[in-house]
Amino acid sequence: MAFAELLQKFTQAVEAGDGTALGNCFTEQGIYHDTFYGEFKGRDAIKHMLEDKFYGDAKEFIWKMIDPVSDGKHGYARWEYFGYTSTMERSPNKRVIIDGMSFFRLNNGLIDYYGEVFNSGLLFNQMGMPGSAMDKVFSKWTSKLTQRPEMSRMLNR
Repeated sequence: MAFAELLQKFTQAVEAGDGTALGNCFTEQGIYHDTFYGEFKGRDAIKHMLEDKFYGDAKEFIWKMIDPVSDGKHGYARWEYFGYTSTMERSPNKRVIIDGMSFFRLNNGLIDYYGEVFNSGLLFNQMGMPGSAMDKVFSKWTSKLTQRPEMSRMLNR
């Protein structure tokens, strides 16, 4: 499957809340690493992530990826936009939108690993999250980043 076609199936599955279709974009043991919910391994776990986590906290997803590039083993795409309406108690019916990018490790036209990069502070701000709560989340993420072995070269200078 061409990378652009895979991206279209991927985003359509998210927008439709179709966990089975999203899982089918991945290899049997594929990993979806979500910035907020963490890592989900395998098609059933990815289905659960979309249907229970994503659609448990939000609705009305939209996702447009553009500028896809791939060498057949890796792929990247920029998000023109990603958005949803929050159903969380703290921010009910709050519409949020961000931009970012996705990176993929591919295996025979399917996703082996998915990750993403975006400014999560913009999302938190739109949802009205208090600064103290953002500080707690960002401190946790900073700790995870600085504890990665490959960061020691940078931190121990």
